Amino acid sequence: MSELVQDKESVVAATTSSFSNTTPTELNHSRTFLDARTEEDLISGLRKEIEAGRLPPNVASGMEELFCNYKNAVLSSGALRAAHTVISNMSVAFDRMLLGVEHPFTFNPYHKAIREPFDYYQFVHTYIRPLIDFKNSYVGNVSLFSDLEDKIRQGHNIVLISNHQSEADPAVISLLLEAHCPYIGENIKCVAGDRVITDPLCKPFSMGRNLICVYSKKHMNDDPELVDMKRKANTRSIKEMATMLRSGSQLIWIAPSGGRDRPDPSTGEWFPATFDPSSVDNMRRLVEHSGAPGHIYPMSLLCYDIMPPPPKVEKEIGEKRLVGFHGTGLSIAPEISFSDVTADCNNPNEAKEAYSQAMHKSVNEQYKTLNSAINHGRGIEASTSTFVIVYKKKKPYKNKIVPVSAGCTIYGNIFSHAIFKNYIPKPVIPKTKKQISGLYSDQNKLKLVFLQRTRLENKPRMAIGAHKLSLPDLEHDGGGSGDGKA
Repeated sequence: MSELVQDKESVVAATTSSFSNTTPTELNHSRTFLDARTEEDLISGLRKEIEAGRLPPNVASGMEELFCNYKNAVLSSGALRAAHTVISNMSVAFDRMLLGVEHPFTFNPYHKAIREPFDYYQFVHTYIRPLIDFKNSYVGNVSLFSDLEDKIRQGHNIVLISNHQSEADPAVISLLLEAHCPYIGENIKCVAGDRVITDPLCKPFSMGRNLICVYSKKHMNDDPELVDMKRKANTRSIKEMATMLRSGSQLIWIAPSGGRDRPDPSTGEWFPATFDPSSVDNMRRLVEHSGAPGHIYPMSLLCYDIMPPPPKVEKEIGEKRLVGFHGTGLSIAPEISFSDVTADCNNPNEAKEAYSQAMHKSVNEQYKTLNSAINHGRGIEASTSTFVIVYKKKKPYKNKIVPVSAGCTIYGNIFSHAIFKNYIPKPVIPKTKKQISGLYSDQNKLKLVFLQRTRLENKPRMAIGAHKLSLPDLEHDGGGSGDGKA
């Protein structure tokens, strides 16, 4: 079994490896939490820092509550050395929180992830990883993520329009794509609200992400005296985003709902919050006017259980942070053309509404599939149905239709190319035995799913082949050691 977490002493060594790479702030910083070896050391450290006047009591109380919730979540995973994981990860987290209180960090309109002298990006991954049940986590249409990575490297701009479930969303995206598309996780720029860059318990995690900082519309009027300042700040951030898009090769993730999803108060069911049409349209226009090729994809996230938000939107900073160990899901669908969706619209406002609704519909459909797989126990079967394979047998091209029941086994050497409607993807079937899981049919657009059953340790379940589909092909490796960490 590989080491569960990066040992905290290794983290410290990375931050203080040489004097030239170490800031005065780090050198003068208390080691109270880094020296902790037990739960008692951490809790007594909180008391010590309160008495020394370095840590406000309300912040310390939130940190202690977070520790208890994180401990319960990680221990519930049943992972080997889970207790060690808790102490190691929380000691570093407490250390970064204390540093942030002693020396508050200010975020610019565009914040680039801090990788040295302390690597906040890896710190976030190390902290979030034990909370994800990778054996019950799924990625939809993973080949589309590969396609958009290729486009980014070619100078294209990509915008991901998505729902937003928890403060852990960016880390969940990175961790679920870590094995297949690590480039996306490291280069994605997240449009982030002000709460994640002002809350002392959240700021250290935000410092490890590329952020375009804005004030959410949901909190724009919380303090009437600050409305003008917030609007001006948002204008600066939009200008910064426009500048980046003009340079090309940008990957931007935005949740146009303006905040995290919330459960239905009557049923308790979670669902993607409604999108703000103006936010979707603003991103579309920024992409179109950038001068670089641009693409907008609908993406869906399911991960609320690992860090659920408060039931209702709260004005005050310092929300109670619940933590859980749970399966997560991520899915992307093909880009949606504005001109196709709005062809029958009579005016710009109608077009704006139609495009936003089309985006939300796709996100919602993908979410339902992820929910069925993760929360209703259907797994891969959530994307399984009876389907028809159409393939080219040999030249001259003679099409042959072969009805196939979901779950049957086919030997791939009968194929040269697979044809779905008039779309011809790259060859998807090598000369190996593959298990066919299923296909979606949506307005005559068919999608074949080939599952690659491997035993990759602690990775979300993955498959191969992803073409012309509005709903996700759920992908899973079928294995894992059961320790809940990648």
